[in-house]
Amino acid sequence: MEDVGVLMTCPMLSYLEQELEKRFKLYKFWETTSRAEFLKQNWESIRAVVGNTVFGADSELIDSLPNLEIVSTYSVGLDKIDLVRCKEKGIKVTNTPDVLTDDVADAAIGLALATSRKILVADSFLRNGFWKNGDFQLTTKFSGKPVGIIGLGRIGLAIAKRAEAFGCSISYNSRSKKTNVSYKYYSNVIDLAANCEFLFVACALTEETRHIVNRQVIDALGPKGILINIGRGSHIDEPELVSALLQGRLGGAGLDVFEDEPNVPEKLFQLQNVVLLSHVGSETIGTCKAMADLVIANLEAYFLGRQLLTPVL
Repeated sequence: MEDVGVLMTCPMLSYLEQELEKRFKLYKFWETTSRAEFLKQNWESIRAVVGNTVFGADSELIDSLPNLEIVSTYSVGLDKIDLVRCKEKGIKVTNTPDVLTDDVADAAIGLALATSRKILVADSFLRNGFWKNGDFQLTTKFSGKPVGIIGLGRIGLAIAKRAEAFGCSISYNSRSKKTNVSYKYYSNVIDLAANCEFLFVACALTEETRHIVNRQVIDALGPKGILINIGRGSHIDEPELVSALLQGRLGGAGLDVFEDEPNVPEKLFQLQNVVLLSHVGSETIGTCKAMADLVIANLEAYFLGRQLLTPVL
């Protein structure tokens, strides 16, 4: 397979890059000075693309690679891949489900605890010597609170199970009611938000779920509610979120993702009821290696004529 050209769209895990170089003819898109010139010179050789949540395979890239046969993304999310165009051209698509479920769910609960208990603020309070002048402010408990989850797929269900261990009651919204769970189902996200104190966003990003958390949902969650997003930044109407936090219409937010990464609204930096992470929900050593191995295994399976491990298309 050393003659098979694989285009890596942007820097990812160094282990993934190294392992791809051992097996394929690896092209690094980010090292080119002119992408148009690069594609003009190398399009014939490239039969696979490895992308991620930053740079996947849009219609422009797909159409620039007539010999493209497979897109193997280093992510679960598929919003950076033009699936319609891939299907039209018969291009296979794989992702990395399951292996990152636990880490992302752990991060979601961590955000809920850090936000409600103001753990980062309390840490700063101690480090800056303020404890000598008096005790830290009272905070909000997580245990036993009503939890709402938008999207009850692998990650949403893992969040639910963790929240149950904290004695939380669980309700959810999804495209349809799940028959394998006893959690309360809301067909309307506004109703879900109105009946919980912690609202987790864990659904896939589609045109239907873009800005699924809008002003109405935020207001339904209210000044005592806390919003946790480990899905995609575009699930939330970000200007509305910032406005609600500044005005006190929302109690707090724990965010791992943003609409225009790596750009984050600077107004959030001043708020003590907000915890911000740099899209690291799945970024643990073991999980990142497992994701990389799955990307490679899918590519090897395809070019050896075997069944794909995690096919999307």
